[in-house]
Amino acid sequence: MKKVFISFFCMIFIIGSLSGCHGAKQSKGFDIPENFDESKKVEISFWAKNDTNVVQTAIYNKAIEDFQKLYPNITVNMRLYTDYGKIYNDVITNISTGTTPNVCITYPDHIATYLTGNDTVVPLDDLFASEKYGLGGSELKFDSPSVSEVVPQFLDECVIGDKHYAIPYMRSTEACYINKTYVEKLGFTLPETLTWDFIWQVSEKAMEKNADGTFKVNGQNVLIPFIYKSTDNMMIQSLKQLGAGYSDSEGNALLFNDDTRKILKTVAQYTKEGAFSTFKISGYPANFLNAGQCIFAIDSTAGATWMGSDAPLVDIAEEKLVKFETEVMPIPQYDTEHPKMISQGPSICVFNKSDSQEVLASWIFAQYLLTNEVQIAYSETEGYVPVTTKAQRAEEYQDYLEKEGTDTDTHYEVKIKAAKLLMDNTENTFITPVFNGSASVRDAAGQMIENVTKAVRRKKTVDDAFIDALYKDVQALYHLDQQGTGIGQGKNDLGPLPLPSVILLCMLVITWVLIGIYVAFEKIKEKNKN
Repeated sequence: MKKVFISFFCMIFIIGSLSGCHGAKQSKGFDIPENFDESKKVEISFWAKNDTNVVQTAIYNKAIEDFQKLYPNITVNMRLYTDYGKIYNDVITNISTGTTPNVCITYPDHIATYLTGNDTVVPLDDLFASEKYGLGGSELKFDSPSVSEVVPQFLDECVIGDKHYAIPYMRSTEACYINKTYVEKLGFTLPETLTWDFIWQVSEKAMEKNADGTFKVNGQNVLIPFIYKSTDNMMIQSLKQLGAGYSDSEGNALLFNDDTRKILKTVAQYTKEGAFSTFKISGYPANFLNAGQCIFAIDSTAGATWMGSDAPLVDIAEEKLVKFETEVMPIPQYDTEHPKMISQGPSICVFNKSDSQEVLASWIFAQYLLTNEVQIAYSETEGYVPVTTKAQRAEEYQDYLEKEGTDTDTHYEVKIKAAKLLMDNTENTFITPVFNGSASVRDAAGQMIENVTKAVRRKKTVDDAFIDALYKDVQALYHLDQQGTGIGQGKNDLGPLPLPSVILLCMLVITWVLIGIYVAFEKIKEKNKN
């Protein structure tokens, strides 16, 4: 009996210790080597996202080539993905096998989930401050920006908890790409600040038809006046502009509220009139805009090269193109005196490894992606903005901006206007709280708009009862209704217990059963003696 109880208490101790580890992970940090050993050969893997833009691929390749000339002992192996979601899935899979990349371009929401592993991602604050190898460090072989030369708003996006777990790579926001020609043909003049009421009013007017069933404004059989690419951003920014709840840093999902209800009813109203749709339902906004079948197309500023009659990356047949004047404006606002728009874009994180020299090599390469050469070249491919003031103020970048509209390729007017839009509104941008599970809250925000839009198109009635049911369905779908998960409870949602914990808990149950059997057996023996 004594041995059984000893085993039992040992088990309790082990499980207690492991359960403590299952709370919010606190990375122990990274011990920076005194010097980087350039005599040692190091191979690092770099995972990045690229669609079909061969220019961006060429920029990555050149950056790696130039970096390896500076550091011949470092070999950088790049893997390109077509989607950030695929990078995320592969990282999650590889965490369990200890085969994560060294450097990864990703999003803070994703990094928050990576951090549920033990010391998976390197906290960078000590590395920032390193005199030799930190930002602007004395021992670096390239002109690295200092901490003060990284745009503060962009650097703040890389904070999870109280530490920086990434550095920003590129930044964008959302813009409204407008067929100004059609707006004026409908009898309207674009306001100084775009509002939701204005967009809905113009979109409603645009639905008027000729006797033959074609739309008056474009003479075609197809017209969706307002198409939104990212419905999660649509909901998030609308709630921010209204001062309504979305989520908080404690992991509470606050978006199932009355303001969300009003937004969904407005979406339902104009969807019913045929004036609104989404990318997931109807297709890419740029294709409709360029074919004269959309008036307001909201997409990332990084997507500007696809927008407009002369866009360098037009994705429809030439005979379908319609000539029109394109205007680029910030997204519509509820409060024109206090505009709000989201700041978004990829960041760079460094993964922890057992070899400190390998980690240091990874950090040095990550920094190289912040040099003017890489930042300016990459930002010129799309409507991205460099994340350092060093690059933004560089003579080369200023010259690029000044040549707006001089050609329809590198200096494509719409693309440069989109970049300027973010630079002029950096102070008006915001970010959403990042925590393990924040990606699920984001998905839930967009899912509600998608579901309402689909329901209306299927002739369903969107009323309070429908929205109540929608709230419950979306909460269940994204596990936002679970007590004690951390989402909605002010705690960290770390997902299911790891396998060792499950095994130990099963052993605990078995131990209790054995104790019960042993006690019962002893009682039977005692009774038989009597």
